[in-house]
Amino acid sequence: MCPKDRLYKGYIELELKLFEFVRCRTLYEKQIEWNSANCQAWIKFAELERGLDDLDRARAIFELAVDQTTLDMPELLWKAYIDFEDEEGEYDRARQLYERLLDKTDHVKVWIAYAHFEINVPEEGDDDDEEEEGGRISEEAKGRARKVFERAYKSMKDKDLKEERVALLNSWLSFENTHGSGEEVAKVEKQMPRKVKKRRKLDDDSFEEYMDYVFPADDESNAKLSKLLQMAHAWKQQGENGLA
Repeated sequence: MCPKDRLYKGYIELELKLFEFVRCRTLYEKQIEWNSANCQAWIKFAELERGLDDLDRARAIFELAVDQTTLDMPELLWKAYIDFEDEEGEYDRARQLYERLLDKTDHVKVWIAYAHFEINVPEEGDDDDEEEEGGRISEEAKGRARKVFERAYKSMKDKDLKEERVALLNSWLSFENTHGSGEEVAKVEKQMPRKVKKRRKLDDDSFEEYMDYVFPADDESNAKLSKLLQMAHAWKQQGENGLA
């Protein structure tokens, strides 16, 4: 934290102790005007408004914050915004934030957090504390979480992100072991990769060994591609023989 941010922080803490909330607002506004990349300042400003029961103002502050072109800790800011909507019971708003965040990052940790969020969303008419007290998680919640895992897996697969794909599968398998049936567990287990040792050429023409992941789905795709190439080659040969 730079000296001026520390100065603002100390001044705001003093005004809070004196219950001078209007002055606190003014100080937060000046701080973020001076350093709009400071995520902690945005979060604290929103928390102040939430503490004063002005949820619309808190939400507006979060919206202004996530629209900044430069942020020092964007993941912290997005998490705070999502947690705010979640804790207020605004689950649709929280979902929309996850979707917006995925448009920006598509990070595996965001996908996993999104799936865990869906597990814990209570159904209409349920007590909010039911899940925390060990209550049964509904099939609808499990289904929503499963769909998030499936979307995430397809995204990781399409982008050939192997490490992220493994992390996602491990989280998905843990979810199914806790909440799924034997059939659902087996479905995920069948997608788990095996580790193989490979060699690659370096810039100096030497070779190094490395470990790689081979996924069953990739094996199937490669097998289908190989078969198509063999068929294409056979058709070409037949054509050449016919001309001869």
